[in-house]
Amino acid sequence: MTVEPGRLEASGSAIPEESLEAARAADSKQANSTVVMAMGDLLGVADAFVVTSGQSTRQVKTIVEEVERWVKRIGGRAPIRVEGLRDLTWVLMDYGDFVVHVFLEETRQIYDLERLWGNARRVEWQVCFTGEPAG
Repeated sequence: MTVEPGRLEASGSAIPEESLEAARAADSKQANSTVVMAMGDLLGVADAFVVTSGQSTRQVKTIVEEVERWVKRIGGRAPIRVEGLRDLTWVLMDYGDFVVHVFLEETRQIYDLERLWGNARRVEWQVCFTGEPAG
């Protein structure tokens, strides 16, 4: 399998490097339990999900803004669509080949995407984290 530039190989699935950067951006704002899941073999419409959460709607908004800033900085693109900015309990940032889910902690527990997609491979994203956006 040939992996395109800007994509990482994760157990047979190509993961957009920007999805890992999104996880790092969330972590930089003290997001809770950030997970990157390889979805390509299971879903077909996205190669990765980034799932994270904040303790308050204010923190959720801050995480969303930071993810957008970091991804734009390394990849030069904004999300295709962002949903959930009104109530800030579940913000979905659709980048096409990956999706970032930023939950309010209580909402994350209700929907439990990690259990729903329990057979998705988890991707290591914390390697070489410096606390600064790449680029």
